[in-house]
Amino acid sequence: MSDMEVNGTKAKASDHLAGLSHSEVHYFNRFAVRAGAKHVIGVDLSTIIHKAKEIVAVNGMSNNITLLQGKMEEVKLPYEKVDIIISEWMGYFLLYESMLETVLYARDTYLAEGGLIFPDKATLFVAGIEDGEYKEEKIGFWDQVWGFDFTPLKATALTEPLVDVVEVKNVVTDPSAVLQLDLYTVRSSDLEFTKPFRLNNRRDDYVHALIVWFDIEFSSCHKPIRFSTGPHTKYTHWKQTVFYLTDELIVKHGETITGALSSRPSSENRRELDIAIQWRLDTEDPHRQSSGKSEYKM
Repeated sequence: MSDMEVNGTKAKASDHLAGLSHSEVHYFNRFAVRAGAKHVIGVDLSTIIHKAKEIVAVNGMSNNITLLQGKMEEVKLPYEKVDIIISEWMGYFLLYESMLETVLYARDTYLAEGGLIFPDKATLFVAGIEDGEYKEEKIGFWDQVWGFDFTPLKATALTEPLVDVVEVKNVVTDPSAVLQLDLYTVRSSDLEFTKPFRLNNRRDDYVHALIVWFDIEFSSCHKPIRFSTGPHTKYTHWKQTVFYLTDELIVKHGETITGALSSRPSSENRRELDIAIQWRLDTEDPHRQSSGKSEYKM
């Protein structure tokens, strides 16, 4: 296979697209061919792949692109090894409904020695936010619904993380990086984790929830490319994941919130997650000391 240039980086020209959603399966393929890939293999389980084949044909790329319908773990590729894997595998909270394990299977089965993965690094961040008004609307709503007491549903509502856009003005603490993944070395077992965090409070305020977002990096490019899904940058469809705490924390500038974030694939469905957060407000004021643990399901 001939060489191709990927953002300035010399790489072999075989390009394998794993675990793509409906729209990406033909966009990424065509971009790879346009960039100089000798042959591209796209894998998608959905029936949209038939339309993707039509798009490939009308663009005159049928000799350069092979599209296979099925699961990555079950299809047979026309090559024993590929030189590049490209996949937009990330889900909410990075790992919810993600296709990362499929990418790892493709890496271990098909990636040639010295091959490249795009993207290849991910970092998960935690921060504390003030969100009293929305928490009252989402959680406090169950105190009384049309004159009826619905408080039994309040505990259930607290276990359901909210995926939404958080304004940066609501962020009370500095962020803390809790998890870093290198797609060249990460294993499926690493996707079950408990990681500590330490959040420094920027101002006197309340903390009603912790939010989680992720950054993604393409480190193998000539000029490394990185983008963030955090509240400090432009909107992405991943937004941020909000975990409301059972108690609101009254924090002062310079104090810290310490704790641990745990996540593991659900035993019922590995694309869903069981998440737990432990926290403690480190303060010398005995009237504001608070600690606890909350469990969530995504």
